[in-house]
Amino acid sequence: MSYHDYRRDDPPQGYQAGPQPPGPYSYEPPARRRPGDGASVVARVVVGLTCVVAVIFGLHVLFSLADANQGNGFVQFIYGLARVLVLGFGDVFTPDDAKIGLVLNYGLAALIYLAIGQFVAKMLRR
Repeated sequence: MSYHDYRRDDPPQGYQAGPQPPGPYSYEPPARRRPGDGASVVARVVVGLTCVVAVIFGLHVLFSLADANQGNGFVQFIYGLARVLVLGFGDVFTPDDAKIGLVLNYGLAALIYLAIGQFVAKMLRR
């Protein structure tokens, strides 16, 4: 028998399950937030902003270690922005070598920003 042997107005073959009445043990899964929820969008923005701050700290460290041109506008912008965003973590470690102190302090600040950003995003998604 081939596909063409069936007519379109024949009843469908096989078991047809109709609507079931709700029984005493019916289960409805809990409502989940959709990806477009407001809290999910805010969580993504928080994670994005904290990642941008961590990149700024990374660029500041890179420019400092590579002795970048202090007269360059972009380098000055990154230095100024990093100094504002470091929020007191710029002098946590004070080793004899200033470059090691810079790496440690700004690295710590970047890790703290990322951890707090992830924590806030997780709380928002709950």
